[in-house]
Amino acid sequence: MNRREWLAMAGALGLSPALVSAVQAAEGDAKAAREAYLYALPLIEMATTRARLLKNPGAAINALAHTRTLSDHKARWVTTPNNDTLYSSAFLDLTKGPVTLTIPSLGQRYYSVAVMDMFTNNNVVLSTRTVGGEGGTFTLVGPGQASSGPNPTRIATPHAWLLIRALTDGGEDLVAAHKAQDGFSLKGPAGAPVAAYATRDAKPADYFATARALLASNPAPPTDLRILKRTAAFLGAGPFDEAAAATGVQQARMITLLAQGRQTFINGWSSPRANLGDYGQDYVYRAIVALQGLGALPVAEAMYLKAAGDDGSGTFAGEGLYRLTLPAQLPLDGFWSLSMYEATADGQFFFTDNPIHRYTIGDRTKGLQRNADGSLDIWIGRSDPGGDKTANWLPAPTAGPFALYLRAYLPKAEMLDGRFRFPAIVKV
Repeated sequence: MNRREWLAMAGALGLSPALVSAVQAAEGDAKAAREAYLYALPLIEMATTRARLLKNPGAAINALAHTRTLSDHKARWVTTPNNDTLYSSAFLDLTKGPVTLTIPSLGQRYYSVAVMDMFTNNNVVLSTRTVGGEGGTFTLVGPGQASSGPNPTRIATPHAWLLIRALTDGGEDLVAAHKAQDGFSLKGPAGAPVAAYATRDAKPADYFATARALLASNPAPPTDLRILKRTAAFLGAGPFDEAAAATGVQQARMITLLAQGRQTFINGWSSPRANLGDYGQDYVYRAIVALQGLGALPVAEAMYLKAAGDDGSGTFAGEGLYRLTLPAQLPLDGFWSLSMYEATADGQFFFTDNPIHRYTIGDRTKGLQRNADGSLDIWIGRSDPGGDKTANWLPAPTAGPFALYLRAYLPKAEMLDGRFRFPAIVKV
């Protein structure tokens, strides 16, 4: 029932104007709570990830921590991890002054350094594409700060996440990849202790209290003033109606869960929006990515494509065998990989355990068997397809739904503008 129908029915039933007004106010409060929840979700997810990483031995603010192995089924620190690069990570506190980042000379090895503000926007991506293989030194500067350091780089919030990806084939290459990681350095003031914050599953009162605290330490840009006015009861001084808050939060959580089934798939794949990683006022999309792909790079750096699944919902039931056939050449300057993820009940995705310890197949996977014309058949299923197909098998979870993501790093123009489309995954 829309609003006009509701008002007509209320009038026919003789409901008092005061009661009608109260119902309308409750609806408005719930809508504001829904908007507030989605607006704040990236901040909450960033704070949750920061707390999780700081629990590691020796971890500290403004200090790099290196992951020395490729992500596998045990890696649960961030949703949809990749199996192509080693991660190095640091949460930044710029309130006491700038931090200096040094990128080593890495030659032909792909790397990217993404610095994300607390709203998950990529304020800068320093990479093979933008900087080159010779590296350099960069001064990361917080809001309102002056800096005389080299290559000043402005960060939009006083706190931020620096995430480094360094390509490796694993195995014997890990020694060289570790040396590459060790060449990165951060220098700056020691960060302040980090307070404890509520998570996305907290009670509405706790969730919005955390949102207010995070906004106080990481002020929103002026371009967000309109939504902050609409949601002032929840993200501002308050107070707010708890029943309306509960309704709005429930609606917001449903939106993020249903987002998987509301993507647009063309030829069996959904492509990221052009504003991935730099969202502007696209608050709902920003919230969905924070939940399903926190830390995503902008499309110029990497294209993340999700397979449609069995029924266009973005997940596969997994019964039987599937095939993806890729052409011999793809329009990209980097590399590609197809990743297998088990789907969790709250809409996140992680690698799945399997007997051959293969979580992705890509252009650097050893032992793949190509067809006579150079094309590649990738076989996807819960059990080994046997014969010549085994070499190109990407194992699915033994049970439950799963999702497939294809990453294409440094895509060329024809991939970015849609002239090139990947073939669909088919059931055989």
